[in-house]
Amino acid sequence: MAGVAKLFDDHILDKSKESVDLNDEEYKGKVIGLYFSAHCSDNDEESFNEYYEHMPWLTLDFKESDKKAEIEKKFHITGIPTLILLDGYSGDIICTDADERISLDDSEGEKFPWKSL
Repeated sequence: MAGVAKLFDDHILDKSKESVDLNDEEYKGKVIGLYFSAHCSDNDEESFNEYYEHMPWLTLDFKESDKKAEIEKKFHITGIPTLILLDGYSGDIICTDADERISLDDSEGEKFPWKSL
């Protein structure tokens, strides 16, 4: 099992709430972004679903609050919003401050994937 897939233990869902296999060839060699939102989306599942409805990406199952806390601890998430980038196969960290790289340095993504400063 690839590093990122193992990290999430098959709790990643697509927009139709179907489980996504991060070991699939589709994700091989990809950069995976983890976005920790500043929205009040984690108060209850209904709020989460309303917020997620407008987002284009995959999500961690809302019911997996323990997994969310584990991931936040693993990556030392202390503030939100935060966007980190991982190697899609190994799960190694590429960038811990991607949200800043986008907003301050490279809004067009010309230097993507950014490396942490």
